[in-house]
Amino acid sequence: MSTDLIFRDDAYLRHCEARVIAVSERGIETDRTVFYPMGGGQPGDTGALIRADGSPLRIIDARKGDTIDSVVHVPEPGQALPELGEAVRLELDWERRYAHMRIHTSLHVLSCVVVAPVTGGNIAADRGRLDFDIDMSLLDAARIESGVNELIARAIDTETVWITDEELDARPELVKTMSVQPPRGAGRVRLLRIPGIDLQPCGGTHVKNIGEIGPIKVLRIRNEGRRNKRVEVGFA
Repeated sequence: MSTDLIFRDDAYLRHCEARVIAVSERGIETDRTVFYPMGGGQPGDTGALIRADGSPLRIIDARKGDTIDSVVHVPEPGQALPELGEAVRLELDWERRYAHMRIHTSLHVLSCVVVAPVTGGNIAADRGRLDFDIDMSLLDAARIESGVNELIARAIDTETVWITDEELDARPELVKTMSVQPPRGAGRVRLLRIPGIDLQPCGGTHVKNIGEIGPIKVLRIRNEGRRNKRVEVGFA
């Protein structure tokens, strides 16, 4: 079953009303959700599912379901699960989600300062990293930090853009990540645009304006292999 992925259109919604459409050993699916499922290096959201009687059910993770538009809300073990068709309220751990949004968007900016193929990445609430296929000698922490913060200080609004699978095939240069390919199968692909800075496919959640990221600092740069030079950043 498919789910209305509200976070795609508004990553700032912290809660929503929904109805349970599936319950299994994997977790709970609803007809709509504000929870982002783990993917693309971004962790799945956590929070709570408030049942019809007002009792909260702790959600400790969100994962992708069996279809491209389904999300499984993973409950904390030992809790009573809702019934099929039950009306519920989904509430995010907002501070954690918003931190992911800031870090995720900062990595988009980072990828425009370190211009090289991206071989991997990961996001946490206080830091994030990208791995690049680049010579280690070309990575200077002070230059990277200054370049990223200079772009963030421009406080440019981000934009969501949709293109067809065929349009993306015709513009392969838009895909910077070698390890994670854009989700396909729905006939269209979601892109994040930071005008004058970046345009690339991404299904994650981002801030409305890159100024919300705030200043970042380079935490470390290290060699993770022949094609993996890791740059880790965090909030300054």
